[in-house]
Amino acid sequence: MADQKLKGKVAIVTGGGSGIGRASVLEFARHGAKVVLLDRTVEKAEKVKRQVEQEGGEAIVIGCDVSQPEQVEAAVNQAAEQWGRLDVVFANAGINGTMAPIETMKMEEWDQTIQINLRGTFATVKYAIPHLKNHGGSILINSSINGNRVFSNIGFSAYSTTKAGQVAFMKMAALELAQFKIRVNAICPGAIKTEIGDNTFPSDDLEEVKIPVEFPEGDQPLEEGPGSAAQVAKLALFLASEDSNHITGTEIYCDGAESLLHG
Repeated sequence: MADQKLKGKVAIVTGGGSGIGRASVLEFARHGAKVVLLDRTVEKAEKVKRQVEQEGGEAIVIGCDVSQPEQVEAAVNQAAEQWGRLDVVFANAGINGTMAPIETMKMEEWDQTIQINLRGTFATVKYAIPHLKNHGGSILINSSINGNRVFSNIGFSAYSTTKAGQVAFMKMAALELAQFKIRVNAICPGAIKTEIGDNTFPSDDLEEVKIPVEFPEGDQPLEEGPGSAAQVAKLALFLASEDSNHITGTEIYCDGAESLLHG
């Protein structure tokens, strides 16, 4: 393929078996990257790997639950050893978790969302740094419009807190790691057609605290409906590649202006 933007690079994508992770794996591979899929659902990730190989790319799958730091450390080390380097890390894995009123949300429900989304992101970045230092590289964090521009999704207190935390962490990391030529940026998608709904658990009493606001038809002004994972993957490719080599410490919204309407 002409103009392969990641030729000779090695990339890790957490949650690479579905949704934005899957689309990014395919996009990275099409642009020449060797891709390591970290996913707790190995069967899904293996399907993506097979598609990469059918298209002439290279990929491996490592089972990994990002809420378990020892698994993250082992998986990142194995990924870096596979092809002798590491250039791109996309901390994408996450869940919506339990949507519930603050008053009735259980502590373990709060903790689960924090552990997977925020602690998992920290662990992924932490254990990748020693490998990225060798050549410099790009770290991407999949955040959200929630917690950054949008605060109107009642019940999303845990999720939004993790997503705001990811952006703050990204900015701290970008400054700290700049001396090593490691760039760190965040993607903030809006409504995207993915399977994250499988990891969303609305509570029975959520309706009691919802604020009755009706948006006009078409609350994604740029397009008629949610965006696609492939659109987010193209942004991920840009941030992973040398095309964005002077961009770091930045969150980029990929939402068709949804967050400007919903904020």
